[in-house]
Amino acid sequence: MKNFKYIYIAFGIIVFTACSDPEEVDLAPEVMAVASAELTAGSADFSNYVAVGNSLTAGLTDGALFKAGQENSFPNILSSKFALVGGGSFTQPLTNDNFGGLAVGGARIAPPRFVFGGAGPVGLETLIGPITVTTDIALNNPAGPFNNLGVPLAKSFHVLAPGYGNLNNVALGLANPFFVRMTGATPDASILEMAVGQAPTFFSLWIGSNDVLGYATSGGDGTNPITPVSGPPGVGFDGSYGAVVATLTASGASGVVANIPNIIDIPHFTTVPYNPVPLDAATAAAVNGAYVPYNGGLQAAFGALAGTGLFTQEELDARTISFVAGANNAVVIEDESLTDLGAINPAFAALPKIRQATAADLLVLPAASFIGTLAVEGNPLTVNGVAIPLADKWVLIPSEQEEIAIATEAFNQIISSVSSQAGLAFVDANSILNQVANGGVTSGQFTLTSSLVTGSAFSLDGIHPTARGYALLANEFMKAIDATYGSSFEASGNFVNVGDYPTNYAPTLQ
Repeated sequence: MKNFKYIYIAFGIIVFTACSDPEEVDLAPEVMAVASAELTAGSADFSNYVAVGNSLTAGLTDGALFKAGQENSFPNILSSKFALVGGGSFTQPLTNDNFGGLAVGGARIAPPRFVFGGAGPVGLETLIGPITVTTDIALNNPAGPFNNLGVPLAKSFHVLAPGYGNLNNVALGLANPFFVRMTGATPDASILEMAVGQAPTFFSLWIGSNDVLGYATSGGDGTNPITPVSGPPGVGFDGSYGAVVATLTASGASGVVANIPNIIDIPHFTTVPYNPVPLDAATAAAVNGAYVPYNGGLQAAFGALAGTGLFTQEELDARTISFVAGANNAVVIEDESLTDLGAINPAFAALPKIRQATAADLLVLPAASFIGTLAVEGNPLTVNGVAIPLADKWVLIPSEQEEIAIATEAFNQIISSVSSQAGLAFVDANSILNQVANGGVTSGQFTLTSSLVTGSAFSLDGIHPTARGYALLANEFMKAIDATYGSSFEASGNFVNVGDYPTNYAPTLQ
């Protein structure tokens, strides 16, 4: 069974071959349209721009918040263009370095960023050795107020939550360490209160992705549920989103909002294949032998329940586990949607709800480094994903994907309706990501796709954009602002050149 130890290595080769050098950034000038109009703000007043949102607004990249990523956030890019037509200063809660990570009183609570390790994403310390996380929410928070109120991990209802930035609430699970850095002398102020307290004349609001993303990244295991579609402010998405927009626009501010992408199209869920297990004939036979009792139990249950319709031939076939000699065996997964045979007949209580994955299942990106490891050190009969089924947190089964799709559609209908009634500019981020995932989006000389590492759109966490991806989004925000407020960012040739923004950050960047 020695070949099991090569499962992950072989997988890494399959996924990350033909990767370009992550430190080679093409800064060739993009051929821009000849300016045919003067740059104007139209009816928008950019003099005091405030950005409200989550990690996508904060500029989180490569799984961490760090200075260079924040400087390339789409709101910061927008602010540089707004400054050309009366926009004021734009302050961000910059971290202390480019390592990333967070600490509280010297104890690390969030890891440093990912870097490219030659075969795929690895932790920064894998390449440069141990580092000290210097951004400490108990020791060195920056002074506000901050125009960029993008708070990683924030959901729609968190924007309204008092105490969400109170250090004393972090240990209770009621506060967000990233927001603690922003609240200063008003620790119980909500994100929304800190936004309207600055009397913005223009705002961007991109919130809602985490209302489904947390459920998805946890494999739909229930530890991070989808936000209810309906409910009062602070509970349901409709009530929360409506309250946020109503409050931001109450004093006459203009703004731009974006909807929620179909998150299962991002590389965090599309990179790891369902069938990455290489086995030789002897190992396949040994593993099949280990599953003989399980497969036999399924046959017995099928025979006992014949004619009842409670256990179909289709489900029997799906649950029967079989490995063959070759490089592309499917992993074994837990699937809570399978029939609970023990509940029908206690004689079958020992039969777990497991099956081999299919192309319809989506494995989360961290599964890449887990598949093929040993559940019991030194015991080759405990290979995760083969002898030991992958737990729910590692995979999104079709029923869970459907839950995400239904919620995303409902949330986007709310965003569209609320923003339309308020007369706000609207960015269809869902459509943009769909284009990125299906052939790519071309901007000037550059095409951005959703391939991890090589696609240029997504950073190494498979969730957040690269700096180039954020630049593309900034252009889309300006396009929407032009359409609603009559500004001329596009017509005057003031879109940013996405080629001026990197796709990777070097491990040596400190």
